[in-house]
Amino acid sequence: MRHSHSSATPAADARTDWRVIKSLVPYLLEFKGRVAAVVLLLILAKLANVVVPLALKEIVDAMSQPKAMLTIPVFLIAAYGLLRLFSTLFGELRDALFAKVTQRAIRRVAIQVFEHLHNLSLRFHLERQTGGVSRDIERGTRGISFLLTFLLFNILPTLLEIGLVAAILFVKYNPWFAIITFVTLAAYIAFTLIVTEWRMVFRRTMNEMDSSANTRAIDSLINYETVKYFGNERYEVARYDDQMQRWEVSAVRNQTSLATLNAGQSIIIAVGVTLLMLLAADGVVKGTMTIGDLVLVNVFMLQLYMPLHFLGFVYREIKNSLADMEKMFRLLDENREIADSPNAPVLKLEKAAVRFEHVGFHYDPAREILHEVSFDIPSGHTVAVVGASGAGKSTLSRLLFRFYDVNAGGIFIDGQDIRSVTQASLRAAIGIVPQDTVLFNDTIYYNIAYGRPHATRDEVIAAAQSAHIHHFIASLPDGYDTTVGERGLKLSGGEKQRVAIARAILKNPAILIFDEATSALDSKSEKAIQDELRGIAYNRTTLVIAHRLSTVVDAEQILVMDKGRIIERGTHRELLAQQGVYAQMWALQQQEER
Repeated sequence: MRHSHSSATPAADARTDWRVIKSLVPYLLEFKGRVAAVVLLLILAKLANVVVPLALKEIVDAMSQPKAMLTIPVFLIAAYGLLRLFSTLFGELRDALFAKVTQRAIRRVAIQVFEHLHNLSLRFHLERQTGGVSRDIERGTRGISFLLTFLLFNILPTLLEIGLVAAILFVKYNPWFAIITFVTLAAYIAFTLIVTEWRMVFRRTMNEMDSSANTRAIDSLINYETVKYFGNERYEVARYDDQMQRWEVSAVRNQTSLATLNAGQSIIIAVGVTLLMLLAADGVVKGTMTIGDLVLVNVFMLQLYMPLHFLGFVYREIKNSLADMEKMFRLLDENREIADSPNAPVLKLEKAAVRFEHVGFHYDPAREILHEVSFDIPSGHTVAVVGASGAGKSTLSRLLFRFYDVNAGGIFIDGQDIRSVTQASLRAAIGIVPQDTVLFNDTIYYNIAYGRPHATRDEVIAAAQSAHIHHFIASLPDGYDTTVGERGLKLSGGEKQRVAIARAILKNPAILIFDEATSALDSKSEKAIQDELRGIAYNRTTLVIAHRLSTVVDAEQILVMDKGRIIERGTHRELLAQQGVYAQMWALQQQEER
């Protein structure tokens, strides 16, 4: 993250911060009327706030008249009360109006990031920790709310108020009043920002030490038995204490630096107020000012000091928000690797014949995965690919789905290059039963219906029947509404596989891929599921990726892959007759089964 130990230059940091703030402008412009009303209310609240001391001065002056002239200035007191009320009322109204602007901005950005993440390549997702990404989004959206609220409602109004007060003092009194006020506040702000920057380091160290002490403690408790086996309780306590000692040092520094900050702020304000009071008292003695003026100057000073009291906190939080948001916006800058070409047509399916032509592919140029791979899957046929793990078999299905683009050659469906059509239409035409079925933590019904979310209940049940899982589901207490997933019902491998098959049947694709669909099962379940797969594959263009050869005996063509090349091809009989790699693999697996 930025400025962890300020590696970037302050100028570059400021540039980035401005970029982040600028990126929020479109969200503010979405509600022009609301934002205008909010700014108006903000100005009104500040004006009311600034007029309060003026009313107070009039009351004090009226009350300090000689006895004979004394009438209670009821009108003035009422006006004073109303102004007090308005200064808070306008503020509350402004918050209520602005809520929609902030919340909508958060929603828009979160959706934008979420959609963008789904559009990024598989490569990005394989290299990312999901937890980290979701924390980045959560922190970033929280940062937006914080930044908008504080910039608009704390920083801007305070600057506005300082300007107004300085102007009133300058016009009404000796210019020195305005100068002292201004200098005091400038010193106050500068001191706060400098000390806050310096304190950030202690705060960060304290948090780091806290986390590492916590990690160490949990680690030690998880390995409770190991600690006991070696009699190392003392050693563990000493290690934990070592961390806590460092935390203590940082925590003490954090507290003392906070005290320094508060003390310094108070000293600066006290000096300013004292100088102003001396000037005002001098004016009263000379007769150029009244007691009311003295009160007025004092109240102004204290009123300005109140919002500035939180400045250190606000500054720290704004810096953190900017950093969090920058991290989130950096996710938006991640480029999609795979994008539809402009005006890409949808895939036109006639026979759903698939052709791989001289396909070459690598994730990393130093390591070729596929070389010159060419084969045809005629319409309605089944082609199987076998070979040792790491031969590049599963890469074929990822390329056919266009999770990655080929580096050489091309993949065609009914003669159309899959790179030229839309990704959505391509993926709609292909169904997959993967090696390990990943289910959503939701009901069985939801997981099957995921194949075609708008399918009717009858269609979902028909798909479950075709996959021979309907009886099993019907026997569960909650039937289709049983929740799969992290808790409760843990489906066995075979049941999960059948859910995946039902999902693929419901999608009703023209092209099917079985990616080692039965490798995780025992031989009894495998035989049962094998028959079901054969049933769905009937009359569909099917690519079977297999490890166990017994599952592909019936395929119209079998390709044997090794180190990214096709080294043998033919039917089961032809390959056995060739006495090559396939024949050896077959003999080995037969032996194992015996």
